[in-house]
Amino acid sequence: MGVRPALRPYLLIVPALLLTCGILYPFGLGLYYTLFDFSASRPRPDLVGFDNYRAMFGDGAFWDSAWVTVLYAVGAAATETVLGVSVALLLHRSSSVGRVLEKILILPLMIAPVIAAIMWKLMLQPSVGVVNHLLRPFGLGGVQWTDTPAGALLSSIAVDVWVYTPFVAILALAGLRSLPASPFEAAAVDGAGWWYTFRRLTLPMLWPYVLVAVIFRFMDSLKVFDIIYALTEGGPGDSTMVLQIRAYLEAIRFQRYSFGISYTIVLWAVVYLAAMVLVRHLGRVQRKAAEAR
Repeated sequence: MGVRPALRPYLLIVPALLLTCGILYPFGLGLYYTLFDFSASRPRPDLVGFDNYRAMFGDGAFWDSAWVTVLYAVGAAATETVLGVSVALLLHRSSSVGRVLEKILILPLMIAPVIAAIMWKLMLQPSVGVVNHLLRPFGLGGVQWTDTPAGALLSSIAVDVWVYTPFVAILALAGLRSLPASPFEAAAVDGAGWWYTFRRLTLPMLWPYVLVAVIFRFMDSLKVFDIIYALTEGGPGDSTMVLQIRAYLEAIRFQRYSFGISYTIVLWAVVYLAAMVLVRHLGRVQRKAAEAR
């Protein structure tokens, strides 16, 4: 006996409904736990309301981690966007070489971020790392890449850029290849230069694709954990102590479960609000790009 046609739409949404429940249940449970003082020393917790959030917002360590998280996310997303679009433009202009480089470009994406971070941690070792060995002839050997606060943060951003710039480049390259040819042919007939064509035609029509890449990378960078933990574990000091690592330390290492979960709830709220703002901006940019075509 077949399924009634009227029931088929409801059956199609069952997998999505199950997935949604699988996401919302642990999220709601975590939100519920933040209202108690769960910890290893308190197996029978008390209801404390919003005390965990008040303690977190009143702790200077939280604001230090929030600042480091913003610096990391902005630095990584901005650098990856500029480099990714530049690489895409180069690959789009050269046909034979570009096809070969496209295959090489995706190699960093095939490596797990934590493996890439461990690999770069060995390469950045001050005494035996290959990076200082290559820089020694130029008088730059012996640099403490991950042993100083500024160097650790910049090194973490550099590893993120190495891993995820190909992602931005691939999205931008796909966008370049989808642009209509007629506006560029008309600009070439009128004698427009490369910079004018890029600024007036390419960039306005390409911007929606670039903004999609920015949204993905900025959201992912805000909740980074694997690269920084494998490379510096949040050190030296608290120089790379982003919110995700702070939450891990509070919940797992210090066994203050409710307090650690409060960090993740606040981080979720920040990511959600940032995503809403960027997605709304994406809608406006898409409408402008459609007009430019």
